[in-house]
Amino acid sequence: MTDAILPPASDALPEDQQESAEDLVGSHSLSATASLLSTDWTVETIVSQVRKGSINLNPRFQRRNAWQPERQSYFIESLLLGLPVPQIILAEDKAKKGRFIVIDGKQRLSALSAFFGVKEVHAGEPLKLSGLKHLPELNGKTFEDIKNDKNQENVVAELENSPVRTAIIRNWGDERYLYEIFLRINTAVTPLSPQELRQALHPGPFTDFVDDVSVRSVALKKLLKLTKPDFRMRDVELVLRYFSYANFASVYRGNFKAFLDQSSDKLNQAFPTVYRALSDQEAAMEEALTATEAIFGADSYMRKWTGDHYEKAVNRAVFDIMSFYFSNADVRAAVLNKNEGAVVAAFKRLCSEDAEFLKSIESTTKSLAANRERFGKWAAELTKIVGFEVLSPIAG
Repeated sequence: MTDAILPPASDALPEDQQESAEDLVGSHSLSATASLLSTDWTVETIVSQVRKGSINLNPRFQRRNAWQPERQSYFIESLLLGLPVPQIILAEDKAKKGRFIVIDGKQRLSALSAFFGVKEVHAGEPLKLSGLKHLPELNGKTFEDIKNDKNQENVVAELENSPVRTAIIRNWGDERYLYEIFLRINTAVTPLSPQELRQALHPGPFTDFVDDVSVRSVALKKLLKLTKPDFRMRDVELVLRYFSYANFASVYRGNFKAFLDQSSDKLNQAFPTVYRALSDQEAAMEEALTATEAIFGADSYMRKWTGDHYEKAVNRAVFDIMSFYFSNADVRAAVLNKNEGAVVAAFKRLCSEDAEFLKSIESTTKSLAANRERFGKWAAELTKIVGFEVLSPIAG
């Protein structure tokens, strides 16, 4: 419930234009202009493109690398053995011809960057191969070690000339098309947040700021039980949700992807003038998470009440309302050390007895009605407890 730092976004999507990517993928409006080129780039070409910055591998990605050295080594070994590897999918940046956004294959590209010592995106020491079963003689060696070994000259040539199937999407008209490709590729393995793709499609100082907040937030890492940044940026998405609701909740229209995208764009553009206010909001978020833990308990906060216990997983819809309202210092002061029990009882009652509230944090969480429901009802409960009016940011 911090003060918004920008006026409401005037370009929020009208409700009749809020089709989801799932509804539109394959339709004329999304795919008619797109073209797909499949080619076999060599490893040497790919590494050169990454080194030149033509393939956007933001150095920030390095701290969220999902592949450990053994898995990276396994990929390198597969290339050396001539085994098939999954294709890399790139989208040409519409603003910069010849520059590419990674849709799928970031971990493979990161492995190559680590092995070839591409300092532009790999800040650490070059990868030393490990765990190789078919080429054990290369274990413990970096690319430079192999390159300087006259007995391994053929290994260098084989690797640099290894083909990697690369699909390039050009002339895509709508980024929802890229989101849907990204989600369909990854959903086959495990459901992933699209935040990683959002970072590439909506770069800027605020996008970097949100990433930094997720890394330095002690309270967020405690909530998510993280010892290092989440490799799929789900921690970043929670932070972005907080800032988006803190500043633009009043213009939410039911399209959650558009809401987060537009919030990122607005705050990227305004960042120099709103940085100080954003820093204040960051501090308020930290206070909100700490207060919510104090109220509900370390194993219960930001989770749904089922009737006899709290779910194990953090509920993002619950996170939204708790982080929003408890970011307000007056609300926190009126609850902590005096009304914690009443707050817990009110939340349990809503989850157990109010079917619409439960639905708003459980199933249809993204609709305008669901947002109005959970923000409005939680504001009403807090109003009864704290003794002053707590206003919902979403008009009823």
